[in-house]
Amino acid sequence: MSFVTCSDLSFSWPDGTLVFSGLSFTVGEGRTGLVAPNGAGKSTLLKLIAGEYRPTGGSISAEGRVGYLPQTLPLAGDLSVADVLGIAPVIRALDALEAGDASDAVLATIGDDWDVEERTRAQLDRLGLGGLAFDRRLDTLSGGEVISLGVAARLLEQPDVLLLDEPTNNLDLDARQALYRVLDDWRGCTLVVSHDRALLDRMDRIAELERGQMRFYGGNFTAYEDAVRAEQEVAEKNVRSAEQEVKREKREAQLAKERAARRSSNAARNLKNAGLPKIVAGKFKRDAQESAAKANETHSARLGDAKTRLDEAERALRDEATIVLDLPDTRVPAGRTVFSGEHMQVRLGDRTLFAGDGVDLTVRGPERVALTGPNGVGKSTLLRLIAGDATPVSGVLRHAAGRVAYLSQRLDLLDLDRTVAENFAAFAPARPEAERLTLLARFLFRGARAHLPVGVLSGGERLRATLACVLYAEPAPQLLLLDEPTNNLDLVSVGQLENALEAYEGAFIVVSHDETFLRALGINRWLRLADGTLAEAAPPLPV
Repeated sequence: MSFVTCSDLSFSWPDGTLVFSGLSFTVGEGRTGLVAPNGAGKSTLLKLIAGEYRPTGGSISAEGRVGYLPQTLPLAGDLSVADVLGIAPVIRALDALEAGDASDAVLATIGDDWDVEERTRAQLDRLGLGGLAFDRRLDTLSGGEVISLGVAARLLEQPDVLLLDEPTNNLDLDARQALYRVLDDWRGCTLVVSHDRALLDRMDRIAELERGQMRFYGGNFTAYEDAVRAEQEVAEKNVRSAEQEVKREKREAQLAKERAARRSSNAARNLKNAGLPKIVAGKFKRDAQESAAKANETHSARLGDAKTRLDEAERALRDEATIVLDLPDTRVPAGRTVFSGEHMQVRLGDRTLFAGDGVDLTVRGPERVALTGPNGVGKSTLLRLIAGDATPVSGVLRHAAGRVAYLSQRLDLLDLDRTVAENFAAFAPARPEAERLTLLARFLFRGARAHLPVGVLSGGERLRATLACVLYAEPAPQLLLLDEPTNNLDLVSVGQLENALEAYEGAFIVVSHDETFLRALGINRWLRLADGTLAEAAPPLPV
């Protein structure tokens, strides 16, 4: 049995910023998906388990050998594939033996790894890297190939505990599906940090890191979402009930005060009219006051209990802010051509990017287009051509009168030194300031958040700020180009992006390897760019 145990774990950064305190949990055999908003400490937790960080307090233990794939691989470009896979010394020893060197040193290096090439090649084949030469340098590989190579290296170590941090980042659809199949067959304790819902739907359980505590849900991500939705419905019902109870107790307390005041007034008149001695009248008055005070204490206690129950009910609610928009200015009539390009060609050095005379593309009306294809075939370059950020060496490009907005992978459209509000004002100067702040609030930039510099925002916040500026710019865009918009976004931010695009009424072309995200957008046209050719494609089948 392989497992990971954290007991009373605490971790703080050198400046004293607390990440975890008193975190305890155990992860056992099988596949566990770890989810939480960006900044909650998912990657930090994996580094702690892998031994790259030391806890401030508490303990971590992992049974057996640990294999860890970080989100960003710290690999030098001059390394070879064999170096990354950890088989370079054995390969050199096998080559030396084949050349006639049967020294003790060579045989000791080989050990029991006589079949290392066959075993390694089989693992690479399973991850779609079968044609990769062992002497190939890392700086000649795509980002997706490097990630897949890192996964292969970890699996070849035959770890008991496998830690993967966003393993599908930069992977194209084929590479993702190959990774899914490999993880389906792998046995051991696997802990995966990911915002890839297709991958999370292959997990045996979901671990949620929320408010510094870990909660486990049996089943895959869809089952987790169903469970959370049910919990939210109960929590919302409890809040409504608690709110009504607080109102009722406030009303009862007010009525009790009014009754006590009337009784006190009547009693004072009756005592005066009764002509009782002052000492007796005083006793009656004190008794009435004490009775009123006790009644007030009782109602105050009941109101306090009701408020406590309301606080508990509200704490059970999740803060899942939703972007709700109305973007009628982006509407495009059906059949209107917003872009057409014929024989578009780009030259990279001494070679052309696309096959033959180039590629053709026409986008009409409010089409929702998904542009797919392997890494490195020119999808981002095609978007830059359409946006006018790249110059073709040949071809004819025509744009409709409406504006084209382009969101690159780098989200570099905004001025990082200016605040969100200042950037928004630059894109929509004719809108009154009060209206701009109202619109920013719809993108969840409320109050002081609207006046933060863009450079300090998280990836999800920066995407929301960019969307606000792009969608409400003047004039409104009628063609929107999105290049891998979900990269490094947490699941809440991806949901917010989906909500924003659902309200967009123009045409858009999106490049993404996230099939679940694409399906949520209601894509009605699928294009595939491969081998220099752009062609209509059928929607990919779920894996």
